[in-house]
Amino acid sequence: MRVGFFVTCLIDLMRPEIGFSAIKLIERAGYEVFVPPAQTCCGQPAYNSGDRRIARDLAEKTLREFEQYDYVVVPSGSCGGMIRAHYGDLFADDPELMGRFGRLRPKVYELTDFLATVAKVELTPGEFQGPVTYHDSCSGLRELGVKQQPRALLAQAGVAVTEMKDCEHCCGFGGTFAVKFGDISTAIVDEKCANVQASGAQAVVLGDLGCMLNIEGRLRRTGDTTTRVLHVAQVLAGDA
Repeated sequence: MRVGFFVTCLIDLMRPEIGFSAIKLIERAGYEVFVPPAQTCCGQPAYNSGDRRIARDLAEKTLREFEQYDYVVVPSGSCGGMIRAHYGDLFADDPELMGRFGRLRPKVYELTDFLATVAKVELTPGEFQGPVTYHDSCSGLRELGVKQQPRALLAQAGVAVTEMKDCEHCCGFGGTFAVKFGDISTAIVDEKCANVQASGAQAVVLGDLGCMLNIEGRLRRTGDTTTRVLHVAQVLAGDA
């Protein structure tokens, strides 16, 4: 089976090693992975900023690049949520595009959802065993229903998870929200960081790089140099 891998802007530009970890996991599960070189942004920043023309152009490009594959796997609940939950709004006035999207949509999966529910991987414990705490990203949880999948995979990999207080609360990033409402964003991430530290875990694990950069950045700026911040792909692939 052919899997199209949607890299995401942040992983491509800032943490490409996470993409390699994710691809490693998909290939280990027996799938052939393709990374379309012409892929670009999912369109979420434009969409959230009200620029529907650019958002639709990017959505059409994503559709063209990925509709040929059996599955599309995204190592981000945010980008995956944009594709699955909002492209229909952008294509609503075009029956041809809407029909093509209707065929693509059920093939789009967030990484841990794909590994747990489609590939049904069986992981073996590795060297990294935690304890960790898990942060649920807003889009992954609320738009894609990603909650138990990463936890089940971490348990398979022998990683102990200690739940933090309010693990489902936002980290304060929210894409352009953090830029437009900096003071509110900082207050939210401060609460998240306090909950991470109070959990007693040596690392916080998550599935969205935006959340990862926001939490890690705030921890470091406030003097916490020991709490690790890891993408779930790194942990599951043995790259932590």
